[in-house]
Amino acid sequence: MQSNNEFQQRVVLVTGGTKGIGRGIAETYLEAGAVVVVCGRQAPDQLPGFADRKAEFIACDVREAQAVKDLVDQVVQRHGRLDVLINNAGGAPAVDAATVSPRFHEGVLRLNLFSTLHASQAANAVMQQQEEGGVIVCIGSISALRPSPGTAAYGAAKAAVLSLVSSLAVEWAPKVRVVAVSPGLVRTEQSHLHFGDEAGIASVAQTIPAARLADPRDIAEACLYVSSPRASYMSGTNLLLHGGGERPAFLGAANAEHKALQQPN
Repeated sequence: MQSNNEFQQRVVLVTGGTKGIGRGIAETYLEAGAVVVVCGRQAPDQLPGFADRKAEFIACDVREAQAVKDLVDQVVQRHGRLDVLINNAGGAPAVDAATVSPRFHEGVLRLNLFSTLHASQAANAVMQQQEEGGVIVCIGSISALRPSPGTAAYGAAKAAVLSLVSSLAVEWAPKVRVVAVSPGLVRTEQSHLHFGDEAGIASVAQTIPAARLADPRDIAEACLYVSSPRASYMSGTNLLLHGGGERPAFLGAANAEHKALQQPN
């Protein structure tokens, strides 16, 4: 974990921070001493917390540009500043790209791409006025870098987020750093929807060199690093967290010994 001194009294906003990866991020920043605000469409039964400290909740539909601007305004009204924005809100169920409605695809883009752009724009307006600027971290996905069957629009949206990060990092420098953190497969409370029961999750884990799915804490620690002074020269880049990647399918299909596939010295 990062040194507490780096985040003491820093104000961090985590979109979609009430569950899954976002909740893990929120709790890790709380542990590091930050003031944390999370948002979602509905308040959770239990707010993210660490020890006796809890995140603050503000209701917001991040798909709506004005709602996101109001969210950032409320954070600044409460705390006087915004130091770190984590663009975490997103996701999409598996669908058939050939038959799903255009409205569905538009909704996926609004949630995963436009919300990130709107929130970043609102945060940048605040951070540019602060002496120490700020950091915007966009949660990407391995889906942006490899085929994403069943979630084609989601993969395309996340690929667009990576392009957005590189462009905004140039436009908003030097006051504001913009960085992407892209998880591979992560175990959350919704993993069963994608991988099935415990046996299914275990089987999927064996396709990853690290022999496990990521934990939300793995993603949170990366966010802490890239938003800390230790990463002050890091901007416009993508930190990929995939446990070594995915075993190439051809290795399972080939009947040659693996050593024959090695490159000669």
